[in-house]
Amino acid sequence: MKKIKVLIADDHRVVREGLGAILKTKRDMNVVGEAKNGLEALQMAKKLKPEVILMDISMPEMNGIEATRLIKKAFPHIGIVALTMHDDDQTIFELVRSGINGYLLKDSESADIVKAIRSIYKGESVIHPFIAKKILEEFTQKGNVREKKKVGNQYNLTEREIDVLQRVATGKTNKEIAVDLMLSDKTIKNHIRKIFYKMKVDDRTKAAIQGIKDGIIDLDQETTTP
Repeated sequence: MKKIKVLIADDHRVVREGLGAILKTKRDMNVVGEAKNGLEALQMAKKLKPEVILMDISMPEMNGIEATRLIKKAFPHIGIVALTMHDDDQTIFELVRSGINGYLLKDSESADIVKAIRSIYKGESVIHPFIAKKILEEFTQKGNVREKKKVGNQYNLTEREIDVLQRVATGKTNKEIAVDLMLSDKTIKNHIRKIFYKMKVDDRTKAAIQGIKDGIIDLDQETTTP
């Protein structure tokens, strides 16, 4: 069985050991290293080539946001999940700009952390609805959300692709979207690939944010099955 190589970066030893103990019980995961600050995380990323990094944000030497920015610049294929106690607007926007793939609060259930690692390893992003809502609020306050009637669907997305994008923005995985829409995982993956191509983006977070910004999707709209 192919194991996901995971690097844990946190300045608290008890957190690193706790996360490590949880992940070591998973047959599909291998903790390849532990870093106690952002600088060590960057160095270990270069040396160990992890596939997913659990990144604390508040660390000495170099914080998690700067470490994420540098790691994603050098190794864009490495998936990074932010682990933090902070859910303030500034932290969220800085993380999005750094290229983060996922955002979890430190009080998240261990099952959610494991699920996030597996999702990001498969090329998905973990977008929590509250993050998307904060971004939407920011755009609204600045007057950047365009009226649907005025803009329309400028990317020529099909109704089905908009359905998929709507669910991506609420944090659902490909498998969950497939169940919702009664389609196969492969079909959902193909839809997402086409959405990326049409919107000229390269990840789920950017697609969701752009969809919100341009008024194509609405987080207050309920998603229903066909």
